[in-house]
Amino acid sequence: ASAVITSVEKAKEYTDEIIKIKASAQASDSISLAGRSRFDALPATIEAAKRAYKQAGIEPSDIDFAEVHDCFTIAEIMAIEDLGFFKKGEGGKAAEEGLTALDGEIPINTSGGLKSKGHPVGATGIAQIHELLLQLRGKADKRQIEKAEIGLAHNVGGSGGTAVIHILEAI
Repeated sequence: ASAVITSVEKAKEYTDEIIKIKASAQASDSISLAGRSRFDALPATIEAAKRAYKQAGIEPSDIDFAEVHDCFTIAEIMAIEDLGFFKKGEGGKAAEEGLTALDGEIPINTSGGLKSKGHPVGATGIAQIHELLLQLRGKADKRQIEKAEIGLAHNVGGSGGTAVIHILEAI
């Protein structure tokens, strides 16, 4: 899996469908579950998101859609809460009510998520970025959402001991 990353100026030589990296942030926590300060959230995700939003100069409400690390059902619920899309304890209800569906308030995992791909551990991040690019360029076919200007990719490693957030924007 790979992606070509270059300056906006260089990209303009090859395409008029420019996607800009607004933010890229990472944070870590204890790899040991026994060393974690809490079990209802992933502190690395919360911190990485806080850094990414600050870097991009935006708030969670500015994100149009997201690809989140959903290795297990609860992981998606925790992620959408940790990323600030929904208050703690409301992520499951939000999903049940369709707020995370393709036509929802904040579409989550428009690609179908990791489980729909067989959880491709080594290719997870690039698969998420690929979906963001398709959405931001309006080329996601039947999965295309109406408003796709700013997208977020959230990836996790080591049972949540590390989290990476990328925020991309169509320009």
